[in-house]
Amino acid sequence: MSRSASPVGEPTEPRAVARGVSVVIPVKDRVAEMRRQLRSLRDAAPNCPEPVEVVVVDDSAPAAAAAHRAACAEYGARYVRGPRHVGAKRNLGVRHARYDLLLFTDSDCRVPADLITRYAARLRASGEEVAGVTGPVVVEPGDSAFFRVMRRSYLLLGDLTRPLHYERVSWGAGANMALKRSVFEAVGGFPEDSPMPLGGEDLHLGLLLTDAGYALLTDPGGVITHDTGVADTFRAVAYRFTTYGRSEQWLCLAHPHRRRFVLNTASTLAVTALAGLLTARRSGGRSLLAVPAVAAAVIAAKTPGRLGGDRGPRAVAESMACAAIETLFDGAAFVTSLRLGRPDLLFTGFRAPDEADYQPDEADYQPDGTDCQPDGTDCQPDGADRRPDEVDRRPVPPVAAPPVAA
Repeated sequence: MSRSASPVGEPTEPRAVARGVSVVIPVKDRVAEMRRQLRSLRDAAPNCPEPVEVVVVDDSAPAAAAAHRAACAEYGARYVRGPRHVGAKRNLGVRHARYDLLLFTDSDCRVPADLITRYAARLRASGEEVAGVTGPVVVEPGDSAFFRVMRRSYLLLGDLTRPLHYERVSWGAGANMALKRSVFEAVGGFPEDSPMPLGGEDLHLGLLLTDAGYALLTDPGGVITHDTGVADTFRAVAYRFTTYGRSEQWLCLAHPHRRRFVLNTASTLAVTALAGLLTARRSGGRSLLAVPAVAAAVIAAKTPGRLGGDRGPRAVAESMACAAIETLFDGAAFVTSLRLGRPDLLFTGFRAPDEADYQPDEADYQPDGTDCQPDGTDCQPDGADRRPDEVDRRPVPPVAAPPVAA
């Protein structure tokens, strides 16, 4: 890892790109988590035969920023002061980066000792049609009752483990994705105009790559461990669902050909409430009872998909609670549609290009975590841990090599 000090903000002059791996990490606060990540990268970097640097882009308040600077100095990373938006942070990190391979991960994650080595080898051996490689992100199990509820949420955690099941995907999580710098720059990098500081920027970049004809390969053994905090408290989950719901509507506008009809719970309840109000006088107010009845029916309909293999009373209660909490996502999408003046988005969702063909269905998600353990012991690169309903699904066929920008 690089031991040099880093300037703040934009580079003062263009950097010559050399052969090696630049790890780019956006951060805000999370001082303890960032130190753990830097420690894991310090242990992983010497295993790679190529030079490795770590670039940390931060917009923390002064006290946390000073702690991050100190941690970067201790662990040999380069500190860059950056903007609030995560996509803009990552782009700024790339502009400061020295090397031709880019590894994106997050401050609240930890990388295994062989990750940089295996990704670099995979990308060096790939053809021009390959943009990058992505692996699963496994959330460390929590002890709280709330975590037991939210571990059942495919909406919150399911997309993180898609690389366990397929040879190629249309996008990878920003917490675990390595790209060729030439391709990253050819498609323009991460978006910087999404409505929330984070959420949807990695999916948007993946679609740019996919639409340009590039392939994103998966490495089921490239497991990154995510801190349990992402699903351990209501505040953290509510923030993510609100962010994801707003970002989904932005993605629908940015990629209109990816839109699809969805039965948005909040929109459904709003229509039901409006109908109940319009008929309340004739029904003596009984029509308003349709609102809680519809809410209960929607939650009951969504519950089986969160049960997994357990049908006990606690599993049912946790699954119902999970389905109820997920309505925060629909609520955020509903409010965003109204704020945008786009009623056509009230029953609209976003579909990634591979979802209909080979992405696991929500009902297939295993909430007990049997797909992969945080230490990677159950993640089989040969696909041995795929469930029967996924083995027969075809991966994306090979794509033609697109031109690579000079």
